[in-house]
Amino acid sequence: MARVRFGVARHKKHKRILKKARGFFGAGSRQYKTARQSIVRSEVFATRDRRNRKRQFRRLWITRISAACGQNGISYSRFIHGLKCANVALDRKMISELAIRNNEAFVALVGIAHGDQS
Repeated sequence: MARVRFGVARHKKHKRILKKARGFFGAGSRQYKTARQSIVRSEVFATRDRRNRKRQFRRLWITRISAACGQNGISYSRFIHGLKCANVALDRKMISELAIRNNEAFVALVGIAHGDQS
């Protein structure tokens, strides 16, 4: 009888990699070696883009806040500075949601930011 080395473990490892590679194009989903290379590359992109997503959302929130500030006659930097001086602990995500959904609350924040600067 032939000697089997790592039989079950290796089969399980290959199945795990090929399962991750489902939907990849061509040999990237069928051959173990190519699939493993594709998986490594895709996981690198996934790690990078998780960080980039946070960056992109922060840019979006700042753009929204800046547009709402422009409508209310204050610049973004003065608005944020005024809130920091007034010890208002709202992050940019919440402020942008207020700017979109609750204009009265945002105008009140603008008033707070204006009041502490003068």
